[in-house]
Amino acid sequence: MSTSNSEVKVDEITTAGIQLKTSRRWLADAVELLSSMRFAISLLTIIAVASVIGTVLKQNEPMPNYVNQFGPFWFEVFGKLGLYAVYSSWWFLLIMTFLVISTSLCIARNAPKMIKDVRSWRENVREQSLRNFHHKAEWTSATAPAELARQLAERIAAKGYKTKLVAKDNATLISAKQGAANKWGYIFAHSAIVIICIGGLLDSDLPIRAQQWLYGKTPFNGNGIIAQIPEEHRLGLGNPTFRGNTLIPEGSASSTAIIPQKDGVMIQDLPFTIQLKKFIIDFYSTGMPKLFASEVVIRDNADGHTFAATIKVNQPLIYKGIAVYQSSFEDGGSKLKLTAYPMAGAGTASFPVSGEVNGTTPLVNNGNTDYTIEWSGFRPFNVENMAQSGDDLRAVTKAKSLNQRLGEDLSSHLGNAAKSANKKDLRNVGPSVQYKLRDKTGQAREFSNYMQSIKVDDAYVFLAGVRDTPDEPFRYLRIPADDEDTVQEWMRMRAALLNPELRQAAAHRYAQRAIPESREGIATLRVQLEQSAMRGLSLFAGSDKQVGGQAGELAGYLAISKFLEQVPPQEQEKAADIFMKILNGSMWDLWQVAREKDGLKQLPADEKHARFLQLATNALSDASFYNAPVYLQMTGFDEIKASVFQVTRSPGKKVVYLGCLLLVLGVFSMLYVRERRLWVWIRPDQDAAGQSHALMAMSSQRKTLDFEKEFEVLRTQLKQSEA
Repeated sequence: MSTSNSEVKVDEITTAGIQLKTSRRWLADAVELLSSMRFAISLLTIIAVASVIGTVLKQNEPMPNYVNQFGPFWFEVFGKLGLYAVYSSWWFLLIMTFLVISTSLCIARNAPKMIKDVRSWRENVREQSLRNFHHKAEWTSATAPAELARQLAERIAAKGYKTKLVAKDNATLISAKQGAANKWGYIFAHSAIVIICIGGLLDSDLPIRAQQWLYGKTPFNGNGIIAQIPEEHRLGLGNPTFRGNTLIPEGSASSTAIIPQKDGVMIQDLPFTIQLKKFIIDFYSTGMPKLFASEVVIRDNADGHTFAATIKVNQPLIYKGIAVYQSSFEDGGSKLKLTAYPMAGAGTASFPVSGEVNGTTPLVNNGNTDYTIEWSGFRPFNVENMAQSGDDLRAVTKAKSLNQRLGEDLSSHLGNAAKSANKKDLRNVGPSVQYKLRDKTGQAREFSNYMQSIKVDDAYVFLAGVRDTPDEPFRYLRIPADDEDTVQEWMRMRAALLNPELRQAAAHRYAQRAIPESREGIATLRVQLEQSAMRGLSLFAGSDKQVGGQAGELAGYLAISKFLEQVPPQEQEKAADIFMKILNGSMWDLWQVAREKDGLKQLPADEKHARFLQLATNALSDASFYNAPVYLQMTGFDEIKASVFQVTRSPGKKVVYLGCLLLVLGVFSMLYVRERRLWVWIRPDQDAAGQSHALMAMSSQRKTLDFEKEFEVLRTQLKQSEA
């Protein structure tokens, strides 16, 4: 029994020992992996790829922007990977943490050896080992060994080497070194990586996440007054690091910053209040902005102390460890006055509309409130390159089914706002307003209208932009300016075109004007011409049921091109030419009939008004694609500017600066400081009493031409004592 018990105990001890060795081996292997160069390089590669993604892909944008850009599927994929906030994603912070651990272990393993090597004189060498060096030299000197050692040590020291004389068995060894600080370069460079990563982690959102984990802080994703947002969505004054934004209109103040989060925002309380007194913007002669600045008053919330300051781009205000940067500027709720012109039906009555940027206004049109205006932006100035004023609506009206010649004929009437041939300098084209029209079903289209007429292709027009989605560029309807620099005449023509009675009157007048009564046998031709003119006006107005299946489905030049497809191909060119002449003539009479109806006199048929008629006809064709119940023209505004400040507390910034300094020192030391070791073994000459034999050897980490030259110079100078 005792033997068996002993055997069991031995087995248990052996098993425990094996398990202990296995656990130690596993720990050693893990430490070896973490501290290896290949692991650190892999981490640096991943960080570099992540940094490229974070640079190319805009970070911390509103989520709808990413949905519009990538679509629902890839939006979800990229969201799961955290690509919309790469530098604060869990995997990026985890990689940074592992890089700190890896580099720290590497420093802990190698730094003591390097420091020991820097201090070492490597005097434990033998004469035979020096003979194995590639760079060596031997000579005999008549000087006694002791005196020769002293002389050579002085000459070596004069070349900038540190020397040490070591007594050997019946010999003297001169051990010299220079550039031993090269080893410090490796230590500084690796330490810099650790310090920079720690600084980055200090300035990350780890402190905010810690407060969410420990104190139950949650992002706020609703609407409301900032002062009334509950405490669980707010971060206190003791928050060690943050980076947020605050928008302050002129005359208003704020003591909080908004920190964007993936599913909402966090409210960061500040120890002071920022009041914006005035926002200043200055321009270059080209119209481009030159200076953004904000005149503010800072009030300390603790003691009530106030002082004035000016915050400029790249010139932040720093107070109580918090930096306030001039980030950008926005509209602070400007008051807008506009006139609404109907774009549907034969009505001409305009009505006033007012609104406030970032607010909403019900659109009351003929007693109906089917639409709501969402005022999304206002610009008091617009610096534009008019050679690239945006796509024109007429670009979509070209019918591909017609032959090439007919297509070119129509294209000459259609034009394109983006095809301006004159490449001119940027210039300010005046104020503009941007808004959305949202119907009862929640569908919305976005519009951008300029307040003043703009010269495009040698004609003054009012640009009215429209787009269906935010990621599309604006397409512009070009409404020609009349003699009074207004849209009144074009609106009068638009309403007349949709009035069947006025179209009939215009067709009749055109036939009477084209075929005078003095000619014989003209009744039948005049009736046919009047019918053709009526058909052309009806097609252009979208009121002909023979095109598109129902009235209003097709209009403008697209309706005409669709109608001309019914003509045999060999006759389409001639038919198009005749049809366009009849349309242009009847449009002139329609304009004059509409003016007479409103009690105005007829206009002279000169080149100026002919040019206006051509532009107006083109714009009337575009109007069928504008697809809006009204056109809103801004008539006045009361601008209220707002500054966007970036408010940061960055304790890691100084840490990063220290890391950058060490990195520069480390890289400089590694690249430009060369470590050299020199040994001279001096012993009495065996063949001649009183003389000395010297053996010199030299080594360096990098064999360069400079090293070869230095070796030759040293060998020559040291051998001057040779007999």
